[in-house]
Amino acid sequence: MAAVEAAWSDLRALVGAEHMRAAMLEDAVDGVLPQMIIEPGNPEEVARALKIATGAGLQVIPRGGATKMDWGNPPRSGALILSTRRLDRIVEHAWGDMTATVGAGCTFQQLQQTLAEHGQRLALDPLWPDQATIGGILATNDSGPLRIRFGSLRDLIIGITLALPDGTLAKSGGKVVKNVAGYDLPKLATGSLGTLGIITQAIFRLHPVPRETRTLTFSTSDSGTMNALVLAIQDCNMVPTGVQVRAGSSSTPEVDLRFEGTTAGCDAQIEQTLRIASGARRIESPAEVWNARSELWSGAEPSVVCKFTLLPADLGTFLNSIRKASESLHWPWRLVAQAVGVGYLRIESAGKDTGALLSILQDLRKKLETRGGSLVILRCPLEIKSKTDVWGSAGDALALMRNIKAQFDPTGVLNPGRFLGGI
Repeated sequence: MAAVEAAWSDLRALVGAEHMRAAMLEDAVDGVLPQMIIEPGNPEEVARALKIATGAGLQVIPRGGATKMDWGNPPRSGALILSTRRLDRIVEHAWGDMTATVGAGCTFQQLQQTLAEHGQRLALDPLWPDQATIGGILATNDSGPLRIRFGSLRDLIIGITLALPDGTLAKSGGKVVKNVAGYDLPKLATGSLGTLGIITQAIFRLHPVPRETRTLTFSTSDSGTMNALVLAIQDCNMVPTGVQVRAGSSSTPEVDLRFEGTTAGCDAQIEQTLRIASGARRIESPAEVWNARSELWSGAEPSVVCKFTLLPADLGTFLNSIRKASESLHWPWRLVAQAVGVGYLRIESAGKDTGALLSILQDLRKKLETRGGSLVILRCPLEIKSKTDVWGSAGDALALMRNIKAQFDPTGVLNPGRFLGGI
């Protein structure tokens, strides 16, 4: 107890009393209520705070914009939430080199607005851009339809600063795009859910803001026709910046395509698309069609929102599996999938037995994993989280992941239990 009280005192002296407070009920993470919340003002303070917490045996839960705090398994414990919201500076926009260095607490929208002043952008479309912070987006590896053209976060990040539990500020990568020096820490930290270290700063490669953006939407008669259209688009020589499938229990599948560039370039690609999609019916693109993924987080409760991966050729079959599983129970569902084989699914149990909902999820996960895919539960009732690992099977990679965790966080201070296999 004396060590813990000394740690609270040291943390208060480090960040200032105005940046440390007792946790409230709304700060709980899956039922675990920490004691304190601190907001360090720079990377050095983050590192020193972690060293103090580690020395006192205090488990730390990192937090950015708090948009995805319900992702992952429930933490085994957590005495301290460390918020990165004060790390909100855009450190450098090297617009001539098309790179940007940004603090982990900067919101994605704030970053994009600054980059747009020089006609540039981070070619990424994460969830809730007005609230989500750069650190949280990286920790959860959140990317959207733009990845079909520009790649995922691991393709866009070229440098990172990571605060480790022992107080070290580890840096990897640099401010040039063709950087191959050192250990590839940026890719390792991306998607690690804050279990290896706390991201304090990141460097990204940038792309120009397009002159024009055009969207086409097609309605298809069934899952097979939808899948054939998506595969045909992927097999041709066009370069769309978004290929998205939307489907649901009360609607036929619809395919959205986005093209960016010059007017002539967009026109040429649209003309080719219309020839390829001659068997589908073109409809007016709904307003805010590219926000369909974020809309999966609203609706009747209780519900489950999942992220799945599969071979693009298996998407039609997976859609049929969902329909079959939900028809007998009359449970509404909605799906948004990207042509790269990543998608999001919402199932609403309409207040019925969550045990039946878990059974459906386990059956869908088994089908996906048999074909080399995966199903991760992002949001669900705590009752379901208590009965399953939301990440699914780790296969033969779990031992390696545990070894990496042991190297970076040997005492298990950071986000204990929240990652795959209870890491």
